[in-house]
Amino acid sequence: MRILIADDHELVRDAISAFLEREPDISVDREADFYAALARIQADGPYDLVLMDYSMPGMMELWGLVRLKEANGGNPVAVISGTASRETAEMALEAGAAGFLPKSMAAKSLVHAVRFMAAGEQYAPVKFMKEKEPEAKHPLAKQLSGREMQVLDGLCRGLANKEIARELEVQEVTVKLHVKTLCRKLNARNRTQAAMIARDEGLF
Repeated sequence: MRILIADDHELVRDAISAFLEREPDISVDREADFYAALARIQADGPYDLVLMDYSMPGMMELWGLVRLKEANGGNPVAVISGTASRETAEMALEAGAAGFLPKSMAAKSLVHAVRFMAAGEQYAPVKFMKEKEPEAKHPLAKQLSGREMQVLDGLCRGLANKEIARELEVQEVTVKLHVKTLCRKLNARNRTQAAMIARDEGLF
């Protein structure tokens, strides 16, 4: 099984590699940022599984996940993070990530999760995903992540995707993914109706 680990922290790369390379059937390659990982996949891939840090240089959130998954021929790409919240994990899984792995997870659990995801399954630690987060004050806001609220605010102000992306310092494709999710969660046909629903409910 060939695994690519992409993380800008050398200690994290080394630690995860050491855990995985104890397994006789697993080989590991390592890169320190998004573009190096992309180049490695294009040169040596596809890999059976890519483990990518959500906040490493060049990632730009969900855009990086989608791009690496495309480059990896649709093979599994999972998110690893030491700081991401549950809502970030949920967004990544919804965008097609094979799993979400906190960097604090035990070595044995890590190996199990890697095998599970490489087999085509989706993984997320139950304890992490069930942790309670502060409830939003507005009933409608309870359905939305923090980033979705920011995008919805942009929609309500009549901003185009490109303008919202510039304001939030993310890729336009990331905004498009959030708009799609917003429409689904709000049962809206399009971005205009999503903004109307938010205004009618007094969210903004």
